[in-house]
Amino acid sequence: MISQEQFEKELEGIIANAIREDVGDGDHSSLACIPANAQGRAKLLVKDEGIIAGIDFANMVFKYVDKDMVFEKIMEDGAKVKYGDIAFYVEGSSRSILMAERLVLNAMQRMSAIATKTRSFVDLLEGTKTKILDTRKTTPGIRALEKWAVQIGGGENHRFALYDMIMLKDNHIDFAGGITKAIDKTKAYLQKTERDLKIIVEARDLDEIKEILKSDGVYRILIDNFNYEDTREAVQLIGDTCLTESSGGITEETIRHYAECGVDYISSGALTHSVYNMDLSLKAV
Repeated sequence: MISQEQFEKELEGIIANAIREDVGDGDHSSLACIPANAQGRAKLLVKDEGIIAGIDFANMVFKYVDKDMVFEKIMEDGAKVKYGDIAFYVEGSSRSILMAERLVLNAMQRMSAIATKTRSFVDLLEGTKTKILDTRKTTPGIRALEKWAVQIGGGENHRFALYDMIMLKDNHIDFAGGITKAIDKTKAYLQKTERDLKIIVEARDLDEIKEILKSDGVYRILIDNFNYEDTREAVQLIGDTCLTESSGGITEETIRHYAECGVDYISSGALTHSVYNMDLSLKAV
């Protein structure tokens, strides 16, 4: 996984690019009718139910726009919220509050939706050993926010990007000439480049599971698009050799059944690509 320093740089880049995109050469609506010395106070009002996420990010945005902003956190990221709750207050330049408003709302609405969906999956797994993972099926440019929201919801992050873990999927395997060749070439590459990256290998059937198990150094086997019976057999074949992960169209209706097959992880792109934004508003007080 990426370091905390890398993660913070990703967040800084998201904020800088979003403000550039939204503000351009100035927030002329505010410049036209709000005096430069006007001071204001606003609250983040929840108009929905679920898990709130992005409060700490909102603080970062306000401080980026105006270091003199005063941020009062009422709730913590990960808290359950209902209609009428107030997540935070912010006080300072009225122009600065308005400049940051849309980025704060856009980010928090999406992050809260992702955290809420993740929490629902986590709850469905309660009592099993299985943990929920996200994927790289994220919105371009804001991956750090979406993966942060998964963590807030109680899930875990898969690899952050292409550079922090090796994942040999079907196309890698086919282009490389087969599973064993792909694994051997990967281990040679890591040794040559002196990189310490974990290796995940995707299996499409039980025969591929058996072939993967002939190679050392595999961290996790991705049991992709298997039915329940074959998943259970795959888990038995793998045993303690490496970790196991199920994926492929797993829904809230089927996730518990896959967990009960004994897999260590279930990965779901739906955590980040199939959510409905939480209804939030920033209102002057």
